[in-house]
Amino acid sequence: MSDLEQQARPSSDNKLWKEKWKENKKVHSKHERVEDEARKEKKKKRRKRKRFEEPSESVVHDGDNDNNDIDHNQLGRDADKEQRTRKKKEKKEKKHKTLKSDGDDDHMLEQRKQDGASEKKTQQSNLKRYFPFEYQHIVAPMVGASELAFRLLCRKYGATLAYTPMMSSTQFVHEASALDKSDPNQTIANSNICEFQTIPQDRPLVAHFSANNPQHFAQAAKLVEPVCDAIDLNLGCPQRTAYLGHFGSYLLGDEDRQLVLDIVKAGSQSVTIPIFVKIRLLDTVEETIKLCHQLRDAGASLIAIHGRYRASWERTGPGARDGPAMLDQIALVKKSMPDFPIISNGNVITYDDVVGNQQFTGADGIMSAEGILNNPALYLPRLGDAINDADKEVVLPTLSPLNKRTTVGYTPGKQDKVLRKLNKKLREIENIEAKVKESGENSINEDQSIKLSAKSKILAEIMEVERSDLDHNRKKSTEQTESSVATYYSTKVKLSQLYKNANNKLALAKEYLSLVRRYPMKIRSVVFHTRRMCKELLEKYQLMEECIASRTTDEVEVVLNKCECYIRSPETFKYDLEKEAREKEALKRKREEEGKRKAFEARMVRKAKREGLADLNHYLRIGAEIPTVDVVKRLKSYSKEECLAAWKKDHSQHCMSFHLDEGGCKRDRACAFLHVEAKDGEKFDEKDEVAG
Repeated sequence: MSDLEQQARPSSDNKLWKEKWKENKKVHSKHERVEDEARKEKKKKRRKRKRFEEPSESVVHDGDNDNNDIDHNQLGRDADKEQRTRKKKEKKEKKHKTLKSDGDDDHMLEQRKQDGASEKKTQQSNLKRYFPFEYQHIVAPMVGASELAFRLLCRKYGATLAYTPMMSSTQFVHEASALDKSDPNQTIANSNICEFQTIPQDRPLVAHFSANNPQHFAQAAKLVEPVCDAIDLNLGCPQRTAYLGHFGSYLLGDEDRQLVLDIVKAGSQSVTIPIFVKIRLLDTVEETIKLCHQLRDAGASLIAIHGRYRASWERTGPGARDGPAMLDQIALVKKSMPDFPIISNGNVITYDDVVGNQQFTGADGIMSAEGILNNPALYLPRLGDAINDADKEVVLPTLSPLNKRTTVGYTPGKQDKVLRKLNKKLREIENIEAKVKESGENSINEDQSIKLSAKSKILAEIMEVERSDLDHNRKKSTEQTESSVATYYSTKVKLSQLYKNANNKLALAKEYLSLVRRYPMKIRSVVFHTRRMCKELLEKYQLMEECIASRTTDEVEVVLNKCECYIRSPETFKYDLEKEAREKEALKRKREEEGKRKAFEARMVRKAKREGLADLNHYLRIGAEIPTVDVVKRLKSYSKEECLAAWKKDHSQHCMSFHLDEGGCKRDRACAFLHVEAKDGEKFDEKDEVAG
């Protein structure tokens, strides 16, 4: 028993003992606390006087009380701590001096700190960066090539996300204003504005726009928002038309940087769905990284990078299409933005390339153009192995017709009351948004800010309620007919069947033609896809020329049927030497035209240099447009003076005699003007049309 207990505990009265023991314990505890505080205070004073540096001289004894001695272990730890702090300070100062010696000033250092703070702030606002759809296997945007029929074919064989062809935002807004709003069957989805078509099964979908005007981009994004899942800004198009129209990769220069950021910001503020951006590499990887960070901060939710440099007018050197994509630079961009979705585009021909590309770059998804044009079933292996998963069932949606609404009639369901409440909250949020737009963010209180931040959640709840009610009504509405409502279902197909079709290019091409008949497209796109899918067969049986000359879908199918007959009965095919000679001559003529073009462009650049012009491409923009067949036909009916005036206005780089004279240009290869065949609206020029 302790001394404390012996002092306070009488043997007779247990209750009295407890009370006195508690009282004595309080007194003793109080004394101990006072003594502890005194000891701590003494240690603190000694540390301030830095007596720990000479412990032997700094020990002070207060009488016989051992409790007042200095704790040498504690002093040693304090000394180590101070030494570490001092070293950190010296290292920081050394780093600061090094940065300044490399050319950085205090302003630049402060700017780096702000960039770091901005990055942290951006990481916290991830509302639009994580999408309710899979975006690892993507069909790239291609002018005249990623149309509805081709997108649906690719989706069936494994693609999870698809982009529309490039559309001009200015033209889209202009044409949409002419829609007949009184016709309930005419919508953005089936109006064919800028060749835009879609159906409910064509999701998730990214609407891909070119733009050089923030307002037009925002308006176009708002128009297509109900029928797509994201909006994409084209900053990768290398076409000469992009140069003349000042869009695509020609907006990636420093002089247009603020315009690009304003376009992204305007789009992000106008819609509730994400804004994507597709770019090319800049001259250095540091510039590309800086651009990506700026796009993210402006409101972009995903960036797709084509691993080749931005295009130049001449299409030579680093901006040319030839050569492998620089995936190492995409990997560095992704490394600098680990929390942000980056898509890699380039160097993909097979599914092994898809896997290897993603592993090498660390990208969040892979986008393919050339690879998927040759093989629309490029992504099929992601669904399973051809042998081990042959019996696996894949769910495929039954496709809706384009010219009918794909919604069922709505009758109030059990969640109608919930929907009314959610819509009421949404209206309140819209009123707050209007207030912020009019008076600024400081005009709303904390409660209103919280409501504003909950908008995406409210929208998601509304969609869920509407979906459940529609499902409920669909089950009950057995009397509805296809003439009034287009109801769609799904079917199951074994993976082995998909692989069987994928390994037969003729079967894939015919499946594509059946989709084209249902969702019509220009014949040039149909011919283009057919010759890309069946290139080997068409060349083997000398049918390429016949395929390119086709003017209807039926004529294309006739060509495919001939291939099929030759495969079944090889003895029926006879190689035609005259046809081979004609094809070689056509190829030679095409190469000569391309050579003349390059020579002309070099002369124009030299002329600009001689005149001391800052813009060396000045003369290349004037009269560069290639005349179409229809234009040539119209000009032939003009008088000589009228024809010359019209030609100089739009086509001055081209030889007028080559197009308009009866026997063509007599100077032939010696002519200083361009000899380029007139463009046929039904022919597909792969080099100029496949953008991005």
